[in-house]
Order: sequence, then structure tokens, then C-alpha cells
Amino acid sequence: MIEISNIRVPLRKLDGDERHELACVRDAALRKIHLTAGDIASFELRKRSIDARKKNDIMLTYTLRLELTGHANAERQLLQKLERTHGARGVRHVDEKPYCLPPAVGAAPKQRPVVVGAGCAGLFCALALAEAGLAPLLVERGDDATRRTAAVRQLNETGELDVESNIQFGLGGAGTFSDGKLATGTKSAAHRMILEALVAAGAARNILWDAKPHVGSDVLPRVVENIVKRIEEAGGEVRCRTRMTGLDVTGGAVRSVTLESRDMSSGIVREERVATSQVVLACGHSARDVFELLRTLGVTLERKTFAMGVRIEHLQTDIDHAQYGPSAGHPALGAAPYKLAQHLEDGRGAFSFCMCPGGYVVAAASEQGGVVTNGMSLSDRAGENANSGLLANVFPEDLPGDDVLAGVELQRQCEQAAFVAGEGDFVAPAQLVGDFLQGSASSGPGRVQPTYPRGVRWGSVESCLPTYVTESLRTAIPRMERQLKGFSSADAVLTGVESRSSSPVRVTRDEAGQALGIRGLFPCGEGAGYAGGIMSAATDGLRAASWLIDSL
Repeated sequence: MIEISNIRVPLRKLDGDERHELACVRDAALRKIHLTAGDIASFELRKRSIDARKKNDIMLTYTLRLELTGHANAERQLLQKLERTHGARGVRHVDEKPYCLPPAVGAAPKQRPVVVGAGCAGLFCALALAEAGLAPLLVERGDDATRRTAAVRQLNETGELDVESNIQFGLGGAGTFSDGKLATGTKSAAHRMILEALVAAGAARNILWDAKPHVGSDVLPRVVENIVKRIEEAGGEVRCRTRMTGLDVTGGAVRSVTLESRDMSSGIVREERVATSQVVLACGHSARDVFELLRTLGVTLERKTFAMGVRIEHLQTDIDHAQYGPSAGHPALGAAPYKLAQHLEDGRGAFSFCMCPGGYVVAAASEQGGVVTNGMSLSDRAGENANSGLLANVFPEDLPGDDVLAGVELQRQCEQAAFVAGEGDFVAPAQLVGDFLQGSASSGPGRVQPTYPRGVRWGSVESCLPTYVTESLRTAIPRMERQLKGFSSADAVLTGVESRSSSPVRVTRDEAGQALGIRGLFPCGEGAGYAGGIMSAATDGLRAASWLIDSL
């Protein structure tokens, strides 16, 4: 095939219809390389992005792959001609081998591997192990998608938190209720395979080419349930409401795990010891009891840089106009995203995180007495507000003492302070940006109505965060205004606290992917400190599966 990049189509030629858009892209590609429709056997859209640098002349930019007609020699001659005449302008021959899951193991061990945690890392690790014939046991402390959705609704409507099944814990992990954003700063041959697996499980096909793909929190529960079915069809077993409460690493090697399962219909709790010599630790960044267990066992842990802050909300129409100018609202554009970052003089960074166009701030607590916020969008991104995390770095040297879990304790302290500031019942503290910049408390909203489902208590968010975080945000917001007009709008809303953007701990692993000094323990994903989003976590889960198979 040949790949043609930097195909530009003016927004004015598009009407929001996908078939019409594909036809425009195909025709623009053919004009670029001087071919006709009869010269191509098939074509495939590979990337779509929006170039809005000129607000009055927005362009959509595409990458397309074409399969040419004709016999092999004629195709080769045409390719050579195209590469000679167009090579410098984004035309190239591609012959990529698709990423393949690890091959089947010839003689699988009698003891099946256990994967702990059914977030993105755990799901894709278990899928790879199952299709390699290892019949893994995947355990998840939270509920399946249906029950988990009910548990989230229960917290939103009544303030009753299920500490085992919530936005942090349950099938699909934290990403299930955080929009399902698939953009990533990492590169891996596995990314295409992961996207195709998500599409096969029910995600929209446009995630295969959108430069900033997302699935939507209304679609993701069905997607992760279908991935579970695929794991089970390949010989794996998936158990929800099952926690790892013990891990035997006698003699520097994994011997067994202890699991605690709860039958939701009867309430009966059952404890079971499962003999195994391979455990993939894919717990999320909120599995604090797992970190405590690992420390008790002497597993090597280390502090790592993480980030904390608040959620910031604007009217989506304001963001659309800031990004797209007079073209805001065009059906081919959708709700506008943004990504902002400032590098401050003290070396700290302040940045937007998990930006949710047309989205909602969500209640993401997993412990009693603590308020945690996050953000999500549905697949249509049609909500009135835009929101994102507004965060600043927390460095290991910011933390007191030498406790490796000091970052976890700081997160917990801030979450508890937010609970107190909200006066309980998981109500969140909120403050207007204008008041925050002036150091004064807020008494109510302006144009932007907060979307946090448990309601907000107006006042100040400063008491909930370390001074170095709030001062970094206060410095960064006016500078971000220069990047995105209206970002420092006085009536934008800050809701606290956003404390779970990443893990404050890393489970140190060696070159073979195993925890230092413990044979058969494979830490991976966000909770282990090796990923930062759905795609990187899923990729790390596949990497862990490969390491485990290599160890056999």
C-alpha cells in the first residue's frame, strides 16, 4: 500500500456527513498524486486531525492508505514514480507487519497465572495470556459493568459509597468512567491492535483514525464486558468482587495468592488460597491496601513524581469559540478540546489533564471521609460544560520523611480536607477562578454551573491542597490565558480535589519485567507506576504478558 499524509480539506467543503467526508479525502488524495479512482483497489483512513491555527480558514488534515490496482510490476513501477516525485511531500510505501499477541505456549504450566486488577492493563494482559493458552485467572475487587454503574449512581444520588465498587474500582478500571480517552504520548506497535480490539468490542470505528480518539463513558461498560467475553472464550476466568488479600513470596518467588470473594446475592465472604508461580500485579493507582501489603512483604517500592490539583469547568461554547472562532459549532468539528501546560520558574509544571469536552465532573472517591474529583464525557460530548484536571507536580522531595508511601498519605490528607470543606456527604468544595486568583472565598456561581453530582459548597479550595500546588496554579492560570482565551475567566469553576491523576508509587521491576528480587511477580500499568492512560496501560499489560510467557 501507499500512505499519503498531509491531505488537507477545507472545513467549508464538509457538512458533517462521514461518507461525504471520506469521499472528499479520497478525491483530494487522488489529485495530490495524479491518479484516478480506477487506479485504486481500496483505501483506508489512518488519521484525522483539525488544524485551527487560522480561525477563518480551518483545515482538516488526513493520512490515507491506498491499495493500487494492476499487477505487481505495474504497481511497483507506479510506487517508484510516486516516491520519486512525491516522497518529500508525504507519499511513501508501507509494508507493516501487524502487532501479534504472544504466541501460544507449547506446554502450559499446571498452575495458571493470576492477574490482579481488571483495568486496561489487566484486561489486555489477561487477553494475551488466554489466547496464548495459559487460562489465566483475572480477579477484580469491584463489580462487573452493570453492578458497578449502579454503585456509581448510588453514590451520586444518595451519598452512599461502596468502597469496593466505584469509579476507581470495578471492571475496566478508572478509565471506564473517565471518557475513555485514547490519545497517548507513547509510541508502540501494539496501539493499532488495542484500538482494533476496542472496536471489535463495540467502540466506534472512528477511534482508528481520530487524532484524539475517545470511546465515551456510556459506551465503555459494554466494551469492557465484551473483552471479558473474549478472555473467557479463550479459556480464561474472570472473577469480580474478588480481592487479593495475601501474597506468598517465600524464597524470593511467588508461591500463591490469597483471594477474598464476596457473593453479592447472599453476602457470603469466601477466602481461598490459589497456588501459582506467576502473578501479574495490575492494580490501579487507588489500590492503597495493595501498596501496604507489598511494603509489608519487602517488595521494592519507590516514590515517584505525581500531580494534584482541582477540576476546572468552563462553558463548552466559550471553549469552542476560543478554539474554532467563527466556525464553532460546525458539525464536522464537534466539541473543542484543549491541552495546556506551563513550566514554572521553580521547575514545577502546571498542566491540564484528562480534558473532557462537553463533559461532567464526577465523584471519584474510594474511601470514606474523602472527596475525589475526576471528569468524564459521554460519547456525544454534548454536555454544557468543558472540564479538565488543572494540576501541578508533586515531587518526591516535596514529601516529608522517608516513608515510601508518603505520597499516598498526602493524597489522603487532601481528600479528607476536601470532605471537611464540603461539610460532609461527599459534597465538594468549589471556588470561582476570579476569587481564587485574588485569594478570596466564593459565595456562588456565575455563568458556569458546576456539574459535580453531589453538589458543591462554595468557599475556597486552598485549604485542601499544599501551598506549592495552589501557588503553582495561581501562577499558571493567567499564563494559560495566553494559550487559550477565556481560560482565566472569572466565573470558571474550580472543584476540589483532583488527587488520583497518577500513582505516587512505583513498584520497581527488572529488565525481565519482574519485581526486584521476586521471581514471578510482574507489576504493570498505572498502579505500578508504568503508565498514564488507557493506551499506555493496555500496552504495558501486553508487555507484562510477553515477559511472563518469556519466563516460561
